[in-house]
Amino acid sequence: MPSVDVTLGERSYRVIIEPDALGDAAAWRSLAGQRALLVVTNEVVAPLYLERVCVALDGANVHTLVLPDGEHVKTADNWMRIIDRLVEIKAGRDACLVALGGGVIGDLCGFAAATYMRGVDFIQVPTTLLAQVDAAVGGKTAINHPGGKNLVGAFHQPLAVIADTRTLETLPGRHFRAGLAEVVKYGAIRDAEFLRWLEDHADAILGQDPECLGQLIETCVRHKAAVVAADERESGQRALLNFGHSFGHALEVLSGYQEYLHGEAVSIGMAIAARLSEQRGLCPGGHTRRITALLSAFDLPLTLPSRIGTRELLGAMVLDKKNQGGQARLILLAELGRAIIDTKSTSEEISAAIDACRT
Repeated sequence: MPSVDVTLGERSYRVIIEPDALGDAAAWRSLAGQRALLVVTNEVVAPLYLERVCVALDGANVHTLVLPDGEHVKTADNWMRIIDRLVEIKAGRDACLVALGGGVIGDLCGFAAATYMRGVDFIQVPTTLLAQVDAAVGGKTAINHPGGKNLVGAFHQPLAVIADTRTLETLPGRHFRAGLAEVVKYGAIRDAEFLRWLEDHADAILGQDPECLGQLIETCVRHKAAVVAADERESGQRALLNFGHSFGHALEVLSGYQEYLHGEAVSIGMAIAARLSEQRGLCPGGHTRRITALLSAFDLPLTLPSRIGTRELLGAMVLDKKNQGGQARLILLAELGRAIIDTKSTSEEISAAIDACRT
């Protein structure tokens, strides 16, 4: 069974990447034991995969909670619903949560695991491409605040990650393409050769060729695992994984988490960040064209709607978690495959890059 280890000492764990991993009863038994398990999922994923997980966990002390779907669900109210359910089933400190779904369920369930009785185990079972290549790995958990995305959270590593690649077969096309934004990110900031591979295999990836998808997911997870092992709590290089996210998160906030999927907002954010990198002379010319051409090939958005003003977007970026001492810290490109943390871009330079990415 293909796997990638995230090496963090006593917090180390394995990311299993395998078709039909959801139904591997032996793997589940080794993780579950006889303790109380709460499987948290949403109303879209539950009809597809909840029964399969429960069957694989046959004999275990399993409970379930089904939440609504969407980024707007990642709130304190729904975090408390998970806590209430844990109390209801009288879960102790040996309990384990199972996050069955995409990045929203993973973040929300992980935050509940981080905070219930000061921390219990949880297992990530990502069912979207975005979660499999990025969100489920690394231990970032959070809920949103009306003033900003992921402002309330904790670092809490999972016990394991089970990425069943067959779940992508039921993923709507728009959600699959949104996950490809995070895939392009890894090529842009860490691996120019991988970026070329994505360009060469774009049609096969969009056609969800199983061999290509397996290689794509494993490559992204290996990059994420290496960064997390070197900088678990984002004190340095892990911040580079947020390429495009400062702009993307602000766009999500301003649109009320309703108009854009996370990957779509990040795609627009990467287009802005790449253009700013080039306009500032930090990276050679042509880099923006290559990144935006690949994002376009994956049918991802690249431009801001006219109704969101530049000043408004800059205002929404004030609470970005990378900022320090009131100073903006953006992730920009030095070259394809190498990103940097930038603190010298002026508001005028940032505004110019934003305005260049308008419809």
